[in-house]
Order: sequence, then C-alpha cells, then structure tokens
Amino acid sequence: MPSLLSLYRKILFGRKPGWDKQPLPKIYVQAPDVVLSHDKIRQYAEVCGFEFDGVTLPPTYLYVWAFRLHATIFTHKAVTFPLLGMIHLKNSISVFRPVKVDETVTVQCELSASRHTDSGLEFDLVSKVFVADELVWQALSTYLYRIDTPGRRARPPKASDMLWENVQQWRLTDDLGRRYAKASGDYNLIHLHPLLSKRFGFERVLAHGMWSKARALSQLMPFIGDKPFQVDVEFKLPVFMPSEVTFGFESIENGKRFEMRDVKGRRPHLLGNVTYL
Repeated sequence: MPSLLSLYRKILFGRKPGWDKQPLPKIYVQAPDVVLSHDKIRQYAEVCGFEFDGVTLPPTYLYVWAFRLHATIFTHKAVTFPLLGMIHLKNSISVFRPVKVDETVTVQCELSASRHTDSGLEFDLVSKVFVADELVWQALSTYLYRIDTPGRRARPPKASDMLWENVQQWRLTDDLGRRYAKASGDYNLIHLHPLLSKRFGFERVLAHGMWSKARALSQLMPFIGDKPFQVDVEFKLPVFMPSEVTFGFESIENGKRFEMRDVKGRRPHLLGNVTYL
C-alpha cells in the first residue's frame, strides 16, 4: 500500500494547471496481500464510536485502505486539477459479508466515469475488496472538481422531512481530526489544526466526512448485525470543530434513514440510508 504522507506531499504541494476540459480516462490500481493492523482498527473503532470485538472489522474501515488508492489516482498525470479544488459529494458502501481482522485482502480501485455538470467536473471512483476471489466489500465515491460559474448562486441545502425528536447530541472536540488521522493514516491538513486549515482557506478545522459517515453508522449497527447491507450518504454542509451536532434516524422499508444536523437541528451536514441486501 502506498504511504498517504508521501502522496499528500504531491497532492497538497504539487502544481497542477487545472482541469483541461477533457473527460478523465479510466485509471485502475490494485494492492494485493494487504494485512490489517489490530491496533489501528481498535483506534479507528474507538474514534468512530464502533463496538469492536477484536474479530470483525467496522464496516467503514476498509475505506481507509481504499482511499490510499484514491490518492494514488489523484496524483496521476491525467488528473490535471488539484485536490484542494475537489469536494466529496457522496459515498456508497456495500458490505456483502463481515470481514475478519485476520483476513488478507486485495484492494482495487478504478476511476470509472466522469461528467461535466453545472458545478464542474464530477467523477466516480469504484473500490472493491476481495478475500481470495470473493468480493466482500465495495464502495462508490463521487467527487466534484468545482468550477465557479459567473452569476450562479448555490442554494443552501435543506434538512429532510424526518421527525426530529429524541435525537442524540454529539460534542466534537478540537483534537478529533488528529485522532482520526492517527487511526486512519489520512493526514489531510485541513482536518488537523486551525493554523494548517487556514493556510488552505478555512477559518476552522473541518471534520472528515468519512468520520461523520462512520460515526453515524456506528449508531445503527445494533439493527444491522451481520446482515449484508448498503449504506449511502450525501455530504451537505461541512462540520467545523470544535462544535456540537445532532443525529437522528427513523425506520424505512428494508432499512433506516438517518441524518446529521447542526446543534439546532436546522442545517444538514449528512443525509443517509441503510438498506439490507
């Protein structure tokens, strides 16, 4: 597996000219024989709120490894725009069976499609994890390289029509980004310290979107158990730290619907659904 630290040096400090208005080519990368670390899994489970039995991986943990291949693709010469111009729009993870900590896995990732939208260039990365020849886990991440259009005004996202009662309230401390980085290996500077995030145009530290997804899913695992499932999220407004957020969910046909909002329950940070496969 490639080192994210070395990849981030290229991503954050390399010079790319910007999108050349061309569709992105398909790019495929693979890492075979990946052995997982018990200590890192335990750290990840703790910071994301999962109950960890020392045997079964938290369902979102394999994204940690898939993202290393995402970052490898981001540094490809055919990707002519910088990471700091990109937004993670949505993410879908399918868990076909629970993966054990001591299993050796093969991780694959492909930049599969791109399209020009009113907001810029959207593109999809499909990640797959195999144990031997068995597909056990899959993810689809959609990113946007934003291009500002003169006269276009972005509409603020709206919360869903969920009944917002009996919600949980979570306190996000200012060291959350550093703890998540230590567990995941994802040391993106905008998630680590306000002095670093300000360098890239953010007044405060941002919580990692995939931490938000993992933290939300951890609350639904008692309903999911060992069942195969798919969890889809859309990332709406960024979460700054330190802060407080609220979380709620409700039952839907064949699954759950959930949402993370600001402390007043008005502005959405994350919308999602769990469906059983």
